[in-house]
Amino acid sequence: MGWFRKQMWKVLEWKDESSDTLVYRFPMNDQEIMSGSQLTVRESQVAIFVHLGQIADVFLPGKYKLTTRNLPILSGIGSIWYQGESRFKAELYFVNTKQFVDQKWGTTNPIALRDKDFGMVRIRAHGVYGFRVNDAAKFMKEVFGTKGLYTVEDISGQLRNMLLSQMSDTIAESKISALDMASNYEEFGGMVLNNARPKFNDLGLEITNFTIVNINFPESVEKALDERTSLGILGDKMGTYTQKKAADALADAAKNPGTTGTFVGMGMGMNVGGVLGNAFGTISQAKDAPAKSQIRPTKHCTECGAEISADAKFCAECGAKQQSDKIHCPQCGAEVKATAKFCPECGTKLK
Repeated sequence: MGWFRKQMWKVLEWKDESSDTLVYRFPMNDQEIMSGSQLTVRESQVAIFVHLGQIADVFLPGKYKLTTRNLPILSGIGSIWYQGESRFKAELYFVNTKQFVDQKWGTTNPIALRDKDFGMVRIRAHGVYGFRVNDAAKFMKEVFGTKGLYTVEDISGQLRNMLLSQMSDTIAESKISALDMASNYEEFGGMVLNNARPKFNDLGLEITNFTIVNINFPESVEKALDERTSLGILGDKMGTYTQKKAADALADAAKNPGTTGTFVGMGMGMNVGGVLGNAFGTISQAKDAPAKSQIRPTKHCTECGAEISADAKFCAECGAKQQSDKIHCPQCGAEVKATAKFCPECGTKLK
């Protein structure tokens, strides 16, 4: 009897000293579990008994004395009585339900984005996410199997592929532009998080966070984004952007004399000239506008004829008080300017 007792477990527990273990199989070594044994399930753990490949009983955090009462399934299919004591032949797995954070994700290949401003754009992105097991029994059935040890590394590749696939679908469904994506990491990351939740739940997992650290655009697109930003004060219009690009092209052509001739030889000279003309016209108008707004209206002194400000009440040259700039012809009564020498209606000479 003493030898048989040595073949039976009295205390069942798992002290997790790792940082990445998802599932740990308790080393039974063909030993049996005696009725009355003590099972300790710590916080962030779930204990699962498996008999002949089938999940039997599940225990949440707590301390248990194993009896046929709290092992209803295992007692019915795997209980053996020996010398007045019940013993069980089963496998015991501990599932780690804590949150695994700071898991890295990134695009292996660029993701194609159809942008309304820049056409087809290929982007790369990377960031972090977090997850945990929220249904231990489902996770055991769908993912784990019967390995002795299952770590985060064993499933990280599958989860990254799921997230990248969901990110591509979110881009296509939302039709978000490159400009909006570059300035709204948090909002776009929230969209991907919500869309990825059902996929994780199917595996007995919960995705707790999804963060986009950076989105990399091709160099040409990044340059265009910088130029569009610099033109923001002129209005975010594609026409303004085109005019600036045309002006830049002319500057490059000046450095390379053969370039303009090449445009003309290809039958593009007139179009280039028109675009450049519009570009310089816009620039010239913008440059002259402040100067024109600063011109103040003037009039002539009614006594000496000196040019003075239109709203002046006295002449700066002779000091004469200024009369109204409108008078009436003494002959026909028509209203004429105060500086007029003849009436434009009857021709009478005015004093």
